[in-house]
Amino acid sequence: MVKINEPMSEHKLILVKRRTRLEELIVRYNTVQQAQFYIERLGADFSDYVEENRRYKQSIQLAQQQLSQLGRVQMIDREHVPNFIFGEQDIVVVVGQDGLVANTLKYVTEQPLIGVNPDPMRWDGVLLPFTVEDLSFIVPDVIRRQRSLKEVTLAKVELNDGQVLYGVNDLFIGRKTHVSARYEVRLGASTENQSSSGIIVSTGMGSTGWFKSVLAGASGIVRSAAWQHVSRGEQQQLTSDERPVDLRGTASEGGLNKNEFSWDSPYLYFTVREPFPSRTTAANLVFGQIHAKQPLHIVSQMPEDGVIFSDGVEQDFLEFNSGVHATIGLAEKRGQLVI
Repeated sequence: MVKINEPMSEHKLILVKRRTRLEELIVRYNTVQQAQFYIERLGADFSDYVEENRRYKQSIQLAQQQLSQLGRVQMIDREHVPNFIFGEQDIVVVVGQDGLVANTLKYVTEQPLIGVNPDPMRWDGVLLPFTVEDLSFIVPDVIRRQRSLKEVTLAKVELNDGQVLYGVNDLFIGRKTHVSARYEVRLGASTENQSSSGIIVSTGMGSTGWFKSVLAGASGIVRSAAWQHVSRGEQQQLTSDERPVDLRGTASEGGLNKNEFSWDSPYLYFTVREPFPSRTTAANLVFGQIHAKQPLHIVSQMPEDGVIFSDGVEQDFLEFNSGVHATIGLAEKRGQLVI
């Protein structure tokens, strides 16, 4: 057992947890029995839901026990994180999947965050380097500032009415239903009206996720389209000399692929999904870098259902309808992950 010293007592330990899949089902179907009936009727294994819930509850209980020996503990659920006010001396412990870490990180303000994997046999956890058992020595190291912290660049969108939203991995700007979004986009001296499936703004942390997926798809389409072209319904294969260079990411310095950039990079990238050129819309300004001297400006031309959300959480969004102006750039704060 680690003894509590004076500096340690100044810190409050915030334990962040989430609902399990079983708990979500119970909310929807009222009882465990009804949830089991629904899952098994579809031919799925209900015991997997039960086991996942058991392991997660066990991890939360153990984490609470470990932390209570080190200081004051306050437990909060995922849905309360956006409205929770973190204290300057707080240390945040997140027990869950990578998504819970990302969705918590964007609401903290410089507090160190410890990602804990509740079930290493189930979850890989890129942002979950620790187990519950590690907390007894990780937290004291953090309090004594003997633990390394990895800085994470966050994205920030600010509307002309003052509303703000942060993104740890990415921001999405488009329509709720993911149908065609209409807007004006401006980067530096370039401006154009667009119709597309939306814009994705990615951070370094998000460069291994949605950003990588979009670029992989675009690169694959370009390669395939260049290999063969359609003329009057006929396909013609290009010769080997006419084939384009493979643009897929390859290993480079720092262990990053060509299409990835580091978590603390002082810039973001935006990509436009499926831009459609027409008489009134263009498809030239579809990819670019955002940095401190070059924010991205977007003006909505959508009468309804325009949204901006971050890190895949569609329920936590800003309305982005006709006339609303969004400025997207680097956040004034940085996340700090304990490593």
